[in-house]
Amino acid sequence: MTDLSVQVAGVPFKNPIIPASGVFGYGHEYEELFPLSKLGGIATKGTTITPRPGNPSPRIAETPSGMLNSVGLQNPGIDAFIDRELPYLLTKDTVILANIAGSTIEECVTIAERLDQTDVHMIELNISCPNVKKGGAAFGVHCDSAERITAAVRQATKKPLVVKLSPNVTDITEIAKAVEAAGADAVSLINTLLGMRIDIRSKRPILRNNVGGMSGPAVFPIAVRMVWQVSNAVSIPVIGMGGVDSGAAAMEMMLAGASAVQVGAAIFTDPYAPVRIVEELQALLEEQHIADVKEIIGAVKPW
Repeated sequence: MTDLSVQVAGVPFKNPIIPASGVFGYGHEYEELFPLSKLGGIATKGTTITPRPGNPSPRIAETPSGMLNSVGLQNPGIDAFIDRELPYLLTKDTVILANIAGSTIEECVTIAERLDQTDVHMIELNISCPNVKKGGAAFGVHCDSAERITAAVRQATKKPLVVKLSPNVTDITEIAKAVEAAGADAVSLINTLLGMRIDIRSKRPILRNNVGGMSGPAVFPIAVRMVWQVSNAVSIPVIGMGGVDSGAAAMEMMLAGASAVQVGAAIFTDPYAPVRIVEELQALLEEQHIADVKEIIGAVKPW
């Protein structure tokens, strides 16, 4: 059988498929369907210092070949995560990426310091969070702010640090290079694209938050392009995501340069999607007589 194991920032994964942050909760419901040990890893819900109820409903809207969400980082807070959720996850024989978020650099640093005292395997820093001190902008849309928050969190933890990049920028490679220079061990991309739907009868936005993050198959070609660009711009590993819904899509993302692949919106329509994608990827590699999945990382041959 093809060897599906990969490494990201020195952390070994049994396979490259990881449910993305925010779509898998903490795995409790999915464990009723399959063993979590079948997954390469799990990216947890974005964790903040204090509990957050999220945005008011409606906060999900359908789009052609995708969805919009404005859930708003609903989570129980760092204390509940460390005391209740993390001990459970660490028994599941899979890599745990703790996704963290904050409205200020200081909040992200505090969360990282707390997690540094745990056995979590990796920290995934979401820099698409609102930066309250700059009037609601996101840390990840400017090189200087992306570099500052990455450097501050890097100082706060010795854990492997993955920085999750926003696609809502002019040139994502410049942001990737900035966080690499600030000490990121890897980058993950893409986060959702900003979108909007309007109810033509009420003439109000469908989402109570007016706008939300777009994900699903419609964003896949954009994600592949950005993963390819970033993997050619930095020397640290890339975790690819955005519209991956099959083994073929995961293979395409890895050919573009991803060392591992996160699966998001596909889980809402098929809760078995991560396990199915592992199996489909294995079958595709064996069909092409590829003995090791690492052989396909960045193997695209541009014209």
